[in-house]
Amino acid sequence: MQSDAGALEQRIQTVCLLILATAAAGACLFWLRPALLPFVLALFIALGLTPLVDFQVERLRLPRGLAVAATGLIALLLIWLLGSLLSTSIGQLAENANRYQTQVDALLTTASQPLERFGVSLPEALGAGGVSAGAIGGALLGTTTAVLDALSKSLLVLIFVIYLLIGGSAPQTGVAREIVQRVQRYIVTKGLMSGATGLLVGLTLWILDVDLALVFGVLALLLNFIPSVGSIVATLLPLPIVLVSPDVSATAAVLAIAVPAALQFAIGSVIEPKLMGDSLDLHPIAILIALIFWGMLWGVIGMLLATPITAVLRILFERLEYTRPLANLLAGRLTAN
Repeated sequence: MQSDAGALEQRIQTVCLLILATAAAGACLFWLRPALLPFVLALFIALGLTPLVDFQVERLRLPRGLAVAATGLIALLLIWLLGSLLSTSIGQLAENANRYQTQVDALLTTASQPLERFGVSLPEALGAGGVSAGAIGGALLGTTTAVLDALSKSLLVLIFVIYLLIGGSAPQTGVAREIVQRVQRYIVTKGLMSGATGLLVGLTLWILDVDLALVFGVLALLLNFIPSVGSIVATLLPLPIVLVSPDVSATAAVLAIAVPAALQFAIGSVIEPKLMGDSLDLHPIAILIALIFWGMLWGVIGMLLATPITAVLRILFERLEYTRPLANLLAGRLTAN
């Protein structure tokens, strides 16, 4: 009886210490964010690029250093293309601001006509200046600026990635091997699915003659790494531009939202689960909580990394007796011992 009471007390102490340690670790992660974020991001990117390097070494018989250099050049080219595309799109937004403002004024005038019989003027209710084109495109500009800021710091991340690819070798046994295999499978599968999503969304919007179609495709690719929330945001991002573009018909406007939404659902809810399976063993609620937690600590990049980081923590928790219930909780096995 005393041994059971002692074991219970020890478990309570362990849980309390775990809570205190989590709070302290969260404070440290937030404080060390400028140094940790580039390294952690580079670590997961290196895991995703390792199969490409291994393919060049094993199939093309290239030296590892040359394979890493070729991979680095491809990454630099992609970064340059993304930066150029987003910079050009911001300039295009500025050039079309007056045209968007004219369409906004027309929409306000049309919407206010039914209210005028009640003595309500919609433009006056919204303020003397009405709704500006800057306010309409605010969400898009904010997201694009955040991506540009991430790209501006990508050189440091790329340096980390190159060193990790040159010096890193996959562990052969143990927990480390399991972590690498599961996270690598997630990153590679998610990357391929996100690339397909971004390509199809961008192509759809381009066919419908929506401004900044390629930018929306790139944002759909990046936001697809954020489970659940990212696909919704990526689907709704073109809405302000669609509404204020006079060249987009009503049918095209509906298709510009409906078709990307259908693509996001088909790829994210049908194709991706079949390819990925249950490799991470995380409950959807645990993923959403992780998105909130890591988003508060590290912003948008933290949300991108939330799922693989939580998967690593679950595997580590599963190896320790006192944290195994927490691992079962993250996996959704509430009745597990």
